[in-house]
Amino acid sequence: MPFEIVRNNIVNMYVDAIVNTANPHPVIGSGIDSAIHEKAGAKLLEARKAIGDISVGEARMTPGFNLPADYVIHTVGPVWNDGNSGETDHLRACYRNSLKLAREAKCDSVAFPLISTGNYGFPKDLALQIAISEISTFLLEHEMQIYLVVFDKKSYALSEKLFKAVESYIDENYVEEIFLCEYAKPTGRRHAREERILECMPMEAPIQKNILADAKLKRKLEDLLDEVEDTFSESLFRWLIKKDKTNPEVYKKANMDRKLFSKILNNKDYKPSKTNAIALAIALELNLDETKDFIGRAGYALTHSSKFDIIIEWFILQGQYDIFKINMTLFEFGQPSIGG
Repeated sequence: MPFEIVRNNIVNMYVDAIVNTANPHPVIGSGIDSAIHEKAGAKLLEARKAIGDISVGEARMTPGFNLPADYVIHTVGPVWNDGNSGETDHLRACYRNSLKLAREAKCDSVAFPLISTGNYGFPKDLALQIAISEISTFLLEHEMQIYLVVFDKKSYALSEKLFKAVESYIDENYVEEIFLCEYAKPTGRRHAREERILECMPMEAPIQKNILADAKLKRKLEDLLDEVEDTFSESLFRWLIKKDKTNPEVYKKANMDRKLFSKILNNKDYKPSKTNAIALAIALELNLDETKDFIGRAGYALTHSSKFDIIIEWFILQGQYDIFKINMTLFEFGQPSIGG
């Protein structure tokens, strides 16, 4: 997976380079800077002194010394004042300049903290949006494995508006297994899960609304009949042509490795994981009906007994196909990321 949000201590990341939120002067700061210096050893400070001062938004590189990473990229994040002092531009520069250095050093992998959100006071939700924006833009042009490392839940903050919208949709549509077991009507015959859900759930507005939304997205009958024999791989090939998209455009937007994409596309009997099948549907910008048909060819479905499925459904119904934003949301709700 080219981009992944992980919960870890950045000093323990086995990558080519880790990014340090450095002090502008060659001294050991607090937080991440202190932890990195402690693990790397005294030689890191010597190398940092040799560089001298670093301006806000700039980045410099040193060896990693005792760290699992080969390099440390030192970047100076902006202190948050009022949001009108160039803070967002400086933060974007931190990511851009760090990624540029990593690329010049031929790094295959790099790990970032959420820059400037500690003592520097940058709003976490805005900092997260900037990080995702800069990393995703970079990955559309370059190949690299990038991690955004958060130490704990407090270090990570999804947009309150987005969080509440998704949370509300989950609350309206989530069907728990215990609900099915306790309230399904005994009929003397075995019901499929879908039948039991329909029997147990009152036909209230949310479900009726979803049915109407699905109906509006139905494709022409001839399209369905024409594709009835397609395997997942063949369906993927067909959609690439229909959407007039190139292979790199799709696998990059799917947050997927080129080799894995090639394996899926060129082996008609290959069955991708559900997360990868959905990632490709997102990259192709398929509507909900098309997505269900597409992942169904790999043997998967979207149901209301899975929070993961409901979150995916919400983004598709909203017409939002930014896989990085989707993965941010999945991470916040404790669900697996898509892409691979």
